Amino acid sequence: MSLRRLSITDFRNHADALIVPDHMFVVLTGENGAGKTNILEAISLLAPGRGLRRAPLRDMARQGGPGNFSVAAQVDDVTIGTGTTADTPDRRLVRINGANAAASALSEWLSILWLTPSMDRLFVDSPGGRRRFLDRLVLALHAGHAVHSARYEAAMRARTKLLTADRSADATWLAALEAQMAEHGTAVAAARRDTVAALGEALLSQADGPFARPALALEGWNEPEEDLARILNEGRRRDAAAARALVGPHRTDLAVTHIAKGQAAALCSTGEQKALLLSIILAHAELVARRMKRKPVLLLDEVAAHLDPVRRQALFERLAAGGGQVWMTGTEPALFEGLDACRLHVSAGHVVPAG
Repeated sequence: MSLRRLSITDFRNHADALIVPDHMFVVLTGENGAGKTNILEAISLLAPGRGLRRAPLRDMARQGGPGNFSVAAQVDDVTIGTGTTADTPDRRLVRINGANAAASALSEWLSILWLTPSMDRLFVDSPGGRRRFLDRLVLALHAGHAVHSARYEAAMRARTKLLTADRSADATWLAALEAQMAEHGTAVAAARRDTVAALGEALLSQADGPFARPALALEGWNEPEEDLARILNEGRRRDAAAARALVGPHRTDLAVTHIAKGQAAALCSTGEQKALLLSIILAHAELVARRMKRKPVLLLDEVAAHLDPVRRQALFERLAAGGGQVWMTGTEPALFEGLDACRLHVSAGHVVPAG
């Protein structure tokens, strides 16, 4: 799957941009602040979720514009799109071939993975960031993961509100919410385990190369044999006092270890952490292609700038071997010298052929 045509209207600093890629590599170059990452963010909205910046929808609408935005793409013979209206700037709309659809339906047409400079601190930041990263990987392999996650979170919020608002809350209603958390939480945990196991196996089977190889594991709550509904029932008093659920898949963390050094990723150097992330993203893209029979779209923001020439060339060769569509950004065209690509220059929200 690839984007044959991309149209962006009133998104960030782009009033009206149309890109028709003629190659599987699309390279966007330009000065900092020109709008390169904005294009990648627009593409990331063609998948379920909040996009690569996780920004509020109203912040994505162009300043000085009508107050809404739209992103549309041609994927094979299907047109998919998303955006907002000026009347409902905080509500995301999705259309597939002109018909309204749920955001979760986007995963049926595209798998999109990304790597941005903001992810460089993934291994040293909070577990929440690592869970979001993990769930993005899971979603590419389990289309229903977004629905299960959303319903689990909704039931958990309702339970917490009920517990903290009224200590004598209706036990029947609490039990119903806990049953929903157990049903969807178990599905969330199972999909995560499957993804981590498959990805870990793929990483271990790879030959040593220029990028560090990571080992993956799940930490925190991840016990498939546990009766989550029963545990939640027994922990109501404790959860009411804490004003949050203390057990469940929302407490899971992704542990990453540098195999060659036997060291946790959080203790590795910045360069090693970047290499570990790259290894995970590349292996996952190959896993998605094998299992889902479709190659994901990769969005790599400023990825080449932090690699030496040997690793940069190795990255391009591996991406070419993968065969999927890759969008890359950089300030210097020289970073992509020798790469056969659709080259575009971005300047103050305008996109034109490079050179």
